[in-house]
Amino acid sequence: MVYPQGGFKRATQYVLHRMRRLPDQPHRIARGVFAGSLVGFLPLPGMQFIAAWAASRAVNGNLLAALLATFNTNPITTPFFAVFAMSLGHWIMGIQKPLTAGYIGHAFGNAGEDLWFNFMAMFGPEHTRWDGLIQFWHEIYLPYFIGALIPGVVISAIFYYLTIPLVHAYQKARAAKAKERHERRKSLREALAQAAAKLKRAGDDEAPPAP
Repeated sequence: MVYPQGGFKRATQYVLHRMRRLPDQPHRIARGVFAGSLVGFLPLPGMQFIAAWAASRAVNGNLLAALLATFNTNPITTPFFAVFAMSLGHWIMGIQKPLTAGYIGHAFGNAGEDLWFNFMAMFGPEHTRWDGLIQFWHEIYLPYFIGALIPGVVISAIFYYLTIPLVHAYQKARAAKAKERHERRKSLREALAQAAAKLKRAGDDEAPPAP
């Protein structure tokens, strides 16, 4: 779940291979890649496949391409991108907070404590509290979402324009190979038919005349 068994390079090659082989029009595959890639950049834990499906339907893209494109992020690169996205989001929203590990961990901790406290409050006399969750929403999640949306759109648009010629070239080469294999099989069948006809004629010539 954290590190692919064959490494990220092999996993990436597999995803690209599957994407090139999708039986659909290049533009629909590219739209699916755009939708899935954009969703992959956004902070939607546990909902990426659902969001990719919805985004793919919205742009009339290929669903499988969208699901595959959500793997554009991984556990190694995501923390660096998250810090960049939150920094950009803080700058856009004018939030003056130090994005240190302690600050982020404290915000996550307060939000988690509020979630647990509110859950237990449903079974007791305590009143719910939301200070930690509100702080997490305004200082962590919303800046992350806004900061990830802008570069996510730009990078996903680049993926879109790169996917169209790549898929088109692959499908054209694949069709040419299929036609070549068909021609070879056809030539082989014709050669076998001609050889069979020659053997039959030779057998007829060598056969003794009927009495």
